[in-house]
Amino acid sequence: MTTARPVSGQMMTQPMLISDLLEYAAAHHGSREIISRRLEGDIHRYTYKDALRRSKQLAHALISLGVQPGDRVATLAWNGYRHFECYYGISGIGAICHTVNPRLYAEQVEYIIQHAEDCYVFLDACFAPLLEPIADKLSSVKGFILMIDEDQMPDTSLPHVHNYEHLLAQQPDMYEWPRFEADTAACLCYTSGTTGNPKGVLYSHASTVLHAYASRNPDALNVSSDSVVMPVVPMYHVCAWGMPYIAPMSGASLVLPGEGMDGPDLYELIDVAQVDMMLGVPTVWLRLIDYLKANDLTIPSVKTVGVGGSASPRSLVETLDKDFGIYLLPIWGMTETSPLATLGAPTKAMASMSDDERYRIQTTAGKPMFGIDLEIFDDDGEPLPHDGTSRGFLRVRGPWVLRSYYKTEKPDAFFTDKDGGVWFDTGDIAVIDAQSYLQIVDRAKDVVKSGGEWISSIDLENAAVGHPEVAEACVIGVKHPKWDERPLLFIVALEGKTVTKESVYAYLDGKIAKWWMPDDILVVDELPHTATGKLQKRSLRDEYINYLVDKN
Repeated sequence: MTTARPVSGQMMTQPMLISDLLEYAAAHHGSREIISRRLEGDIHRYTYKDALRRSKQLAHALISLGVQPGDRVATLAWNGYRHFECYYGISGIGAICHTVNPRLYAEQVEYIIQHAEDCYVFLDACFAPLLEPIADKLSSVKGFILMIDEDQMPDTSLPHVHNYEHLLAQQPDMYEWPRFEADTAACLCYTSGTTGNPKGVLYSHASTVLHAYASRNPDALNVSSDSVVMPVVPMYHVCAWGMPYIAPMSGASLVLPGEGMDGPDLYELIDVAQVDMMLGVPTVWLRLIDYLKANDLTIPSVKTVGVGGSASPRSLVETLDKDFGIYLLPIWGMTETSPLATLGAPTKAMASMSDDERYRIQTTAGKPMFGIDLEIFDDDGEPLPHDGTSRGFLRVRGPWVLRSYYKTEKPDAFFTDKDGGVWFDTGDIAVIDAQSYLQIVDRAKDVVKSGGEWISSIDLENAAVGHPEVAEACVIGVKHPKWDERPLLFIVALEGKTVTKESVYAYLDGKIAKWWMPDDILVVDELPHTATGKLQKRSLRDEYINYLVDKN
C-alpha cells in the first residue's frame, strides 16, 4: 500500500524581507510622514520616500565601511528618524541591527557589545559619555558613528569616530536591496538581564514581517494608513514593540519622541502630529495624565493607548476612559516573543457591558494573536483547563517566538509536552478563561507562597496603586516563621502628597482577600527599577528577606 504525499502548491515563494516594508511605504504611501523630536532641539518631519532614500545612502555607507552580511551593528539611540534608518539600512544589506539599551549599567553594555561582537556602533551623541570609559574594552568595534548634525559634533575620546550625516552625504541614494532567505537574521535584542547576564534574542526577516502582519490587524493594534502612531516604548527595547515595521507596512504616520518622554514633550508632539494611538508602559501614561490634569489639558486626537510591560491597574483604565475618552488596549509579550503575543482589542460586545465588566477585560493581557499558541501547565507538565481560575506555568510557541538564545545554551527555558511539542517557558504564572483572555498572575519567582496558597503580587500592587495618593507600589514575599512567606508592601507617594501606612491599610480593606493583607507597609522615597522600567524586586528581596523574622 502506497502512502499519498501532499501536492505542492504552485504559488510564488518570494521571501518576506524587512526592506520590502519601506519600499512599499515609499511607493504607495510616500507622502505619509515620520515626525521626530531631535536631540538638536527641533521637531523633524520627512516622508517615507525621504526615509527610503536615506536608508539606501546608509546601506552604501555601511558597505564602504566594510560591513558584511551577518555582521552585527549596534545602535545606542532614542526614538528618531536616524535610528529608524538604521533599522532598515543595516538589515537591508543582510547585516544584523543590534539595539543596545543605554539604561543598562556600563558593565552590561560592555558585555552585550562584546557578546554580540558588534563591528560598529551607531549612537546618539548624548550616549558618548556612556561608551567612553569602556571603548578600549570593545575589541570587536571598528568605529563609532555619532548620529547628530555635523556642526554639532561633540568633543569625545571615542576612537575612530564618524559623523552620520557626513557619511550619508558622500553616498548615492539609489540601491537595489539584495534578496536572501527569509530566515536570515535581521535584528538582535537582549533581555534586560535582571538575573545573570542579559541574553540575546535573534529575530529573522520572516519573523519580523509576520509579527508586523499579525500586530496591525483590526483585532490587534488596528493600524491603517489613516493612523498616526507614536511608540513611547524605546526603539532600543524590543524594536519599539515592532511599530517601526508595523507603521510602514500599514502606511501609517509614525511619530518618534526622541528622549522627550515626559508630560510636556509628549503633549506637544501629540498636539502637533494629532496622534491617535500610543504605545508604552503604565508609568509613562501616569506621568502624562498628571501633567494633563495639572494644566487642565486634553488630548482629543488620541483614541487608543496600548499598555504593556506590566499589568495595567484598573485605576489607569478607568481614568483614561472616563476623563479622556481613551481606550486602554492591554498588551502582553516579551523580548522572546518579538514581543507582541496577546492583545485586548475592543469588541462590539464590550460596548454593551457594564464598566466593571469592560474594565475587568482591560486589566487582563488580552487574547492570543493568530500564530501564537498559549497554554498553562501544572507542576507535572499537564495542561490545565481554561476556566478562569486554574493557575499554571505559562508557556508559548509561534513563528515569532525564539527557539534558542543567541550563542547561549539555556535548555531550562524550554519545555517539551507529552506529545513532543516544544514551548518557551515564560516564567509567568497565569490564568486563561473560557473566552481565551490571559491573566498574568505573577512572575513565578515573584508570587508570594503563604501557607501553601499563592498571593499575586501584581494584583496586590494594582489594588494599592488605586489609592489616590499612591504613585507606585511593589510587593515582595519575605520569610515568615509560620506561613513560609508573607507579603511586604512598599509604597511611593505621588509628588507633593503624603501617604501613611494606616491610610493604605484602610483603602485595601474590602478590596482584597483578608489573608492577602500585607504584614507590613513601608513608605519609601523611590523603588529600584530595571533598565526597561520594571520593578527590580530582586534587590528588595535581598535586603528585606528576613524583615518579618527579625521584626518578630
